[in-house]
Amino acid sequence: MFELERWQEIFETIRKNKLRTFLTGLSVASGIFILVILLAIGNGMENGVAKQFEKDAENKISVWTGVTSLGYKGLNPGRFIQLKNDDYNQTVQKHQDHLEYKSPAYRIWSGLTTYNKEFGSYRIEGVLPDFQFLENESLVQGRYINLQDQQNYEKVAVIGNKVFTDLFKGKNAIGEYIEITGINFKVIGVFSDPGGEREEARIFMPLSTSQRVFNAGDAIRTLAYTLHSTGNFDKDLEASEVFIAQLENQLKSKHTVAAEDTRAINIRSNLENAKKFYDLNFMISLFFWGVGICTIIAGVVGVSNIMLIIVKERTKEMGIRKALGAEPWSIIAMILHESIFITTIAGFTGLIFGLGLLEIVSPLIDVEYISNPSVDFKTAIITVFILIVAGAIAGFFPAYRAANIKPIEALRDE
Repeated sequence: MFELERWQEIFETIRKNKLRTFLTGLSVASGIFILVILLAIGNGMENGVAKQFEKDAENKISVWTGVTSLGYKGLNPGRFIQLKNDDYNQTVQKHQDHLEYKSPAYRIWSGLTTYNKEFGSYRIEGVLPDFQFLENESLVQGRYINLQDQQNYEKVAVIGNKVFTDLFKGKNAIGEYIEITGINFKVIGVFSDPGGEREEARIFMPLSTSQRVFNAGDAIRTLAYTLHSTGNFDKDLEASEVFIAQLENQLKSKHTVAAEDTRAINIRSNLENAKKFYDLNFMISLFFWGVGICTIIAGVVGVSNIMLIIVKERTKEMGIRKALGAEPWSIIAMILHESIFITTIAGFTGLIFGLGLLEIVSPLIDVEYISNPSVDFKTAIITVFILIVAGAIAGFFPAYRAANIKPIEALRDE
């Protein structure tokens, strides 16, 4: 395989057919380059989707209500369904063993908040302690709301980084008082959220306090739950679907909503959404692999054709080799060696250009559903394997033809 004479023959053949070899190699390099870029985009889409789901707990189940779209049991359509504390309590009591984190929320979308001479309008939410984990929030300073705050109707607040920056300008916020819709609240914590500035422009207080301050009675806006994870995505998804079906039936029965009404009770599962996105990404990845491999095949056909031409041009030489005792396998090895060499060099060139482009461009890509498009080591190894196989396939048929040349016929060839 590493005989000097064979390498000299390969380079001599390439030297005699520079343009033809270059154009053929270019088609292989283009195929690998396109495959690498497409796979990187597919990986970037997967990263982008994963990043979107980091904003909340991956297995979060959210419940909110709307108006009925169908009449039911003598009740007209158009009724607004109002969730109550009892809806949350019943669900917790019924599914306690399966629930990991849980919290209702009462929300007002715009609450005027002031601190000294600074002010702003932010979303105010009354929640329970578990809400921190449902939203994947991290504390930057202080603490989060606890059960004692909830039970004692404490006027305490946990503010987002955006609120902290707007009102406190980098000063210490813990222990300070902010005024929310005219009522003083003590700041006990500052949080960050993977969702960024939009999610950090919120202020949290105990649910009981928010319901009392905003005269909400026992009304709540949303419910949120996570189930205990088994570590198996399919099992977790199945458990989530069962829980959602039971919860939907429970709420529709209690609020007298038709089973087929799709607007009154809305339930969203992050796991179900994740499965849809991952299935879509899988199909897109298959498509990208298909396009890339088809492009490589086009290059391989070009390499195979050039090798056939080389075999045709060297028919007499190969006949002489066989007449002098050369074994068929040595003829096959010679052709395969040349084919694999051309394909591998061209393919690695395309691979290096593709990875180089990604290294430059990837940090500049910052869109919602594409994040850090790149190719991992495993994919690079697979690509190298494809190169070797492609080179072997490209050279096999010409090599087989060369090995079957009869010396007497080859010597007559003009």
